[in-house]
Amino acid sequence: MAIALRMLHNPQEAEDVVQDTFLEIWRRARRFEGARGGAAAWVVSIARTRAIDRLRASRTSGVALEGTAATEDLMPMADPSLAGQTQGRRDQARVTTALAALPAEQRETIELAYFEGLSEAEIAAQTGTPLGVVKMRVNRAMKRLTELV
Repeated sequence: MAIALRMLHNPQEAEDVVQDTFLEIWRRARRFEGARGGAAAWVVSIARTRAIDRLRASRTSGVALEGTAATEDLMPMADPSLAGQTQGRRDQARVTTALAALPAEQRETIELAYFEGLSEAEIAAQTGTPLGVVKMRVNRAMKRLTELV
């Protein structure tokens, strides 16, 4: 819910994304491969993809969503417990530090993809960079972030 709400800035839309996410998890449960990553990352990936789909659908229908996401928007809403708040701050600091360690071009590409929800083709068009270069930057940045976080 936190991911969808931060990306969409609309509680009703976010609830719809959560519902879509659970349906997708139910449908694809047999295809989950634990060796490729944890269940939480898989669920987050599905939720993020559904939220991006909502954003794109809103854009194409002429509905503009207010606000843009920033680096700190990757983090879920604060857990009311002190331990949850502390862990959230640690996670946020790790992500911010890891992003800062990327070369500027890779960081910009990741921010456009994950914080603004742009596709690789949209990033290429917006930045005037060839699509192949954008794909390479995303690939290299994700490998580097995996090492850093």
